[in-house]
Amino acid sequence: MFQLAVCDSIARRLRSFSAPRTTLTALAAGLCISTLSAPVMADAVIGLLEIDGKITDRAKNPSPLMGGSKGHMHMPELIKALDKAAKDPEIKGLVVRVVDAELSRSNIDELGKAMQAFRAKGKKIHVFAENYGPAEIMLGCKADEVIIQSGGGVMLPGVYMEEMFLADALKWVGITPDFVQVGDYKGAMEMMANSKPSKAWDENINGLLDQMYANMRSELKAGRKLDDAGIDKALETAWMASDTDAKKVGLIDSIIDLPELDAHLKKAYGQEISWDDELLPSDQQDMAQMMNNPFAMFSMLMQKPSYEPKRDTIAVLHIDGAIIDGESQGGGLFGGEASVGSRTLRRALKDIEENDKIKGLVVRIDSPGGSAIASEMIWQGIRRVAEGGAPGSGGKGKPVFISVGSMAASGGYYCLVAGSKVYVNPTSIVGSIGVVGGKMALGGLMEKLHVNTVGRARGPRAAMFSSMSPWSEQDKAVVRKKMTETYDLFTSRVTAGRKGIDLSKTAEGRLFMGEKAVQLGMADAVGSLKDAVTDLASTSGLRDGAYDVMDYPAPKSLQEMLEEAFGRFGASATAPQGVITGENLIGQITLAGAKMINPAAARSLSTSLEAIMTLRNEPVILATPRVLIWGW
Repeated sequence: MFQLAVCDSIARRLRSFSAPRTTLTALAAGLCISTLSAPVMADAVIGLLEIDGKITDRAKNPSPLMGGSKGHMHMPELIKALDKAAKDPEIKGLVVRVVDAELSRSNIDELGKAMQAFRAKGKKIHVFAENYGPAEIMLGCKADEVIIQSGGGVMLPGVYMEEMFLADALKWVGITPDFVQVGDYKGAMEMMANSKPSKAWDENINGLLDQMYANMRSELKAGRKLDDAGIDKALETAWMASDTDAKKVGLIDSIIDLPELDAHLKKAYGQEISWDDELLPSDQQDMAQMMNNPFAMFSMLMQKPSYEPKRDTIAVLHIDGAIIDGESQGGGLFGGEASVGSRTLRRALKDIEENDKIKGLVVRIDSPGGSAIASEMIWQGIRRVAEGGAPGSGGKGKPVFISVGSMAASGGYYCLVAGSKVYVNPTSIVGSIGVVGGKMALGGLMEKLHVNTVGRARGPRAAMFSSMSPWSEQDKAVVRKKMTETYDLFTSRVTAGRKGIDLSKTAEGRLFMGEKAVQLGMADAVGSLKDAVTDLASTSGLRDGAYDVMDYPAPKSLQEMLEEAFGRFGASATAPQGVITGENLIGQITLAGAKMINPAAARSLSTSLEAIMTLRNEPVILATPRVLIWGW
């Protein structure tokens, strides 16, 4: 047994070199032949792909020391690994081990498509996890075998949505929410302004919930070969099931202790197995070379990374997060998700427009919307790429396709209609064509706190954004007029970009999932980011393997990251109390309180709070309501 382990160790080390695997296997066998009495037989090679942490749509930073963030994986590398394994004639099967992955619906859609392409080659995929939640079960629906660690558990409770309506609580503390919306189904600020959902929002969100539940049942039916009665039984059992109970209802195929996985696969393939665990690229060699010269390493890190196309290239522009005016930012004031700034994206779009090596653009959108002005600025930038400059300039444009991740709603959908062809994942959420505006009146709160506030105004509308009192009817009429103008511009962009769309069925804030959106003409096809890139390359006359794919905006250098971080630190340290430092303290208290309820609640609440902060400077926004979703 020890001799076999030594030989296996030698083979593993040899596989880290660049020689073909067949040569290395023969060499390993030759080194070990004197210690083995039986002839060496070829093993069944099984690929190993571990998924751990959050998956981002961007490729890794090209700098070796900044190639990835801790706890993050990169979808392009995962797709390449699956494609590589599918094309490798020696790899007979693949184990996808899910460790502590944060899988979104769009992650599973895109991984699942690559897994199905692997299986189409006649190879098997085995998913292994210690525990299964809804995301892991849905990923397992794309595999041949679902394996659970013995003693593990399964949770598949169905789909559950939860909204917190804060109007009564805000009234109790003396805050008066004052909001106006254009679009009966919009609902973006209902959780702040209402004590319960409106009839239109209730219809909208229930329709979305129905689509999500139907998608989940469809996946279980196709992937786990369950009929409707079987799915009902599985959902009844697996709200919290043991490994054996989950197997009985068809959600799990095998229960195995991890050390016995080799023996299980040996039995399945009828021969000894060996592992190929190097499907994902490694930066270790580059790191070792750089560490030999720390001065050169530091100099390299402080320089702006070279980010110029070397040959024909497809650019992928990422609109990932809430849309804001100005520069893109990390987590928001209330600990929310990162935001994308119109100024940052317009610079990237200008680079894409002017670079002759870039032959086409795919805009990858995963955004709930945000600033109406910023959304329009980004739309204009995308159209400049498509038209080769300003409208009517006579420039030669580049083809622009759109790929939607988890969401392209409100301002995100505004940007979407700038492209000529739109791909959505089956579970993408699109729509929310509508406008919301308003403010929070804090006069009652200040009175409770015995804070006396004196306002002074010059000009007919100077006091409109006073934080002390709600709008007058005259003020509301002015705001509604502006919002209607924004809505009219929004719908004109939609009808221009989506020929033949019926706004009576798609606008006013309605939300739809991917396949329904295609049926309604809001998108063109169900497909992944890879599908959009491949299709665009073909449209541009680029042969497979004869072009590169580059992400935009370009990655920042270490110096830029440090300047940004210390710039924020400096601003916080020197700002007057209550202007920046005080707000940050409020944000941290709010976030801590929300996390005491539920981590998902923190994300949902922070999104609404960030939207309110945007409303301080821009009274009209294109934002999508966020709800808490448990299950699939």
